[in-house]
Amino acid sequence: MDNPNYKSGFVAIVGRPNVGKSTFLNRVIGQKIAIMSDTAQTTRNKIQGIYTTDEAQIVFIDTPGVHKPKSKLGDYMVQSAMSALNEVDAVLFMINAAEKRGAGDNFIIDRLKGIKAPVYLLINKIDQIHPDDLLAIMEQYKTALPWKAVYPISALEGNNVDEFLGDLVDEMPNGPQYYPEDQVTDHPERFVVSELIREKIFMLTREEVPHSVAVEIESMKQKDEDHVHIEATIIVERPTQKGIMIGKGGSMLKKIGTMARHDIEHLLGSKVYLQLWVKVQPNWRDKATLLKSYGYRKDDL
Repeated sequence: MDNPNYKSGFVAIVGRPNVGKSTFLNRVIGQKIAIMSDTAQTTRNKIQGIYTTDEAQIVFIDTPGVHKPKSKLGDYMVQSAMSALNEVDAVLFMINAAEKRGAGDNFIIDRLKGIKAPVYLLINKIDQIHPDDLLAIMEQYKTALPWKAVYPISALEGNNVDEFLGDLVDEMPNGPQYYPEDQVTDHPERFVVSELIREKIFMLTREEVPHSVAVEIESMKQKDEDHVHIEATIIVERPTQKGIMIGKGGSMLKKIGTMARHDIEHLLGSKVYLQLWVKVQPNWRDKATLLKSYGYRKDDL
């Protein structure tokens, strides 16, 4: 790196479930690396998105939404979110402008009081409220923490996102470019592919099979220059969920596969042959060995 003034840093994004953290990350990176759904708690792992320009590189860590855990998986998600606050150069606390400050927000604010990194308040989804309501929302959080800055944004529409990024870059320390300029995430492609499949499941099955779904990539092979063959298993907890997932005559599984294939082809830049299976694994969310095999590891915390 020839530029002695090059900026680089690590930034954690925290907030309650469904405040728009993944949408923000995808907006900043310029392509989909984190799954988006209006079902709460869709992000389960810390997803790192890499934003690179000629002047700076910021590694964003999108954490699972903080909530009261009801299973080992829930415990893992909250631990994962909180551990991201260590060793970062800044923290973005994101709230939903359309929701009042609640116990979940207060829980996160209490945790943020002990960290040394500067904390920014991002008031997301301003496209869903009347501009006159913004002042009252800001007032709710004004004295909660000594904010580095407060930004009303719309991650979906892009309002104020570029302005915020410019200010964030200015606050980053001088440092090296950690990743190649064309790399957008540190996660292996298999992980992103499994997340894209899981996103389509959330989108199509809604509340019928929400948090009891995992996706395991069994194999991912480049058949030739233009074709990739992927085999994946969708894991559910109950036989009834398996029925919903497959659908009448396999119709639901076909829809999931068709929609996921479109995004995966965009990600890989190749034609994709995607084969999906569904397996029942009772209570997998409360079994440590199964959590580990499906990608939820203590080492990630």
